Amino acid sequence: MIKKTVANVQEACEGIADGMTFMLGGFGLCGIPENIISELVRKNIQNVTCISNNAGVDDFGLGLLLKKHQIKKMISSYVGENAEFERQMLSGEMEVELIPQGTLAQRCEAARSGIPAFFTPAGYGTEVAEGKETREFHGKMHIMEKAFEADFSFVKAWKGDEAGNLIFKGTARNFNPAMCGAGKITVAEVEELVPAGELDPNQVHIPGIFIQRIFQGEKYEKRIEQLTVRKRN
Repeated sequence: MIKKTVANVQEACEGIADGMTFMLGGFGLCGIPENIISELVRKNIQNVTCISNNAGVDDFGLGLLLKKHQIKKMISSYVGENAEFERQMLSGEMEVELIPQGTLAQRCEAARSGIPAFFTPAGYGTEVAEGKETREFHGKMHIMEKAFEADFSFVKAWKGDEAGNLIFKGTARNFNPAMCGAGKITVAEVEELVPAGELDPNQVHIPGIFIQRIFQGEKYEKRIEQLTVRKRN
């Protein structure tokens, strides 16, 4: 069996360089690869393109890279609650490509499946369609979207084994499965890493064939953007 387990986040991030394109799983702050993001900040990687649903908040998640101006281009579906993201986008300091959320997911899936492009009606007649090929199917206009091309996919899972099999927990599943196998190298950080064979195959969400490196993360904060609770009786 190919050895996929690495000792720590430093080994997991070997080979990353300035100017690369990264996919990062998560939705808001839920299910983001916290350890890997911290390592990207520490290594001070510059001029990167990040593909992620959003860019965290000002002081956490991808917001940490934005704060240090490490991101050249952001490809995402919305700005979220990140004032620095908004500022850099409006000032022109950072290139931003905003795309429909479903298209973002499908472009990840297409990359993993080896499908170079696909047609979708989402965005037709808007700025999203500018410069793209259009075609009519069953009386409805569609635009052609290309699969993403990323050097690394960084994902976070709840449990994983040494063969790279992954289990996600609750809503932290979000964009993580779609990004597994979508980059040239997929790195998974997990809360709990177990020997191969310990996971119930019926519970596995992503088989290890899509993962090249896996390690057990640490010190997860799991911040919540907006904490909403009911009033006490």
